Formats: sequence, C-alpha cells, structure tokens
Amino acid sequence: MMTELKLSGLAAVLTLGLAGVCAAGGPAESGVAPAEKPPAVASLTVAAAHSLKPLFQEILPIFEIEHGVTIRVLYGPSQTLRQQIEKGAPIDVFLPEGVEEVQKLQKKGLTLNGGARIYAQTSLVLVMSTTSQAASISFRDALPDQAIRVALVDPKTSTMGEVTAKALTKLDPASRNRSRLLHAPHSDDVVNLVSTGGAEVGLVYRVDAINSGQVRIIDEAPAGASLPVQFGHAVVWTCRDSSRDVAEQFFDFIMSPRVQKLLLKYGFDPIPTNG
Repeated sequence: MMTELKLSGLAAVLTLGLAGVCAAGGPAESGVAPAEKPPAVASLTVAAAHSLKPLFQEILPIFEIEHGVTIRVLYGPSQTLRQQIEKGAPIDVFLPEGVEEVQKLQKKGLTLNGGARIYAQTSLVLVMSTTSQAASISFRDALPDQAIRVALVDPKTSTMGEVTAKALTKLDPASRNRSRLLHAPHSDDVVNLVSTGGAEVGLVYRVDAINSGQVRIIDEAPAGASLPVQFGHAVVWTCRDSSRDVAEQFFDFIMSPRVQKLLLKYGFDPIPTNG
C-alpha cells in the first residue's frame, strides 16, 4: 500500500511538472524567437567604362545602402566588355563609353530593356601634363607636327579610340600615317603617358581630363570634328533573374536628379532634354 502511494505521488509530481512546462511555453513559445537566416543580399555585376570610376566611387555606396545590394564593377574598354557579354560573361548591366556598343548588342537581341538609354555625354579634348612647361598648342598645330608624340586610345579595343580616330581623320586625313601616334588601352593609360612624359599631348574625353588631376585641357575638338559622345545603359541578356529588378532600379537611380547633378560635378555634359 505504501509503495502504491509513493508511485502515485511521483506521478502527480511529474504531471504537475509537465503542466508547468506547458504553461510556461515550449522553446518556440517562450518569448525567444528561433534564430532566422539573414535575408540573402542581392547583388549586381556592372560592366562600365573607366570614365565612370570617379563618379561610381561616390554613388555606388549610396545605392548599396539604400537598396540592400552589393555591386561588383568590371572596368574596361567598351568593345572588350561588349564582346565578353556576347560570349556569355556573367554581367547584369552594361554602361559603355559610347551608346554604339549598346546598340550593337540590341541588334543581336542581347539586351533585355529595349533600346539604348542615354544618361550622360561628353566631348573630345586635347590635354597636356599639368607640370609641362611647354606652350599650349591646338589640335591643328599638334597633328601635322611629326616631332610631337600624341597619345590616344586604341580604336581596335575601345569606342573612345574609334571616336578619336574619326575626329583625327576629319582634322588631318594624313594623321593615321603618323609614326608618333601612341596607342593605349584606355583613357587612364593616355593620361599616364602624358603626365609621365611619354607623350607631349593626348586625346581623351573631357570627363577624363577633369577628373585626372594630372593633365590640363589645352584645346577642344573643333566643331564638326567629333560629335558629342553619349553614354548608354542596358540590362543585358546575361542578367540573372534574381538581379533583374535591381538592375532596373539602378538605371532609375542613375537618371535621378541627384545623380544627374553629380554627373555634372564630375565633368559630364548634360543630356539633351529629349535624350
């Protein structure tokens, strides 16, 4: 009889204990939420012209914070970047130094957002090192002078090179036969050649000259020698489905009034009102 009472008491204690646990709530009901996995951070891979680097250093951190995105930028000659996209490189957004590169992709059906969208433009200028003691010269003086080394971007790899070559041909049809034309992969290399004395003058975009701090503008391309260079944007066919929305948001961000003002700050020209 005593044994039965002891067992009965033990059962009661266990029952009360379990009831207490239920009343207090199990682990899921104790007021402490189970650990949740942090949301996946969206990402965006952007292929861009070197001319955009100073601007991007200011605006990309803003976009990343406001949209919860990480952005990876591949800078390079626009022709090279466009060819990589054609071959399937994992790129979401393309911002070349000439809208023509976007149009080439569009004609092949390799853009996802219709035609090329223009957000900025610039022009071609002649530059000299800021430390040079030589007198400033003009386009028309520099080109025929065989003693002057002229640095420019290679037209075989860059849209900027193509623009420069066309402008030179208009200014001096014999310029392509000059032995002292020094070709470089992109504008940063042209600036480096001029600033270090590898060339007396160089041809770059106005935006590159303004942002370099190493060269000064000594002449503008004469009217008719070169048209304004328009910068285009496209979401390309290699854009990941998970990045499509943020890719569109990035273009809206570039076109926003605050970023358009910053484009002017960094030396770009405003786009036409119908651009």
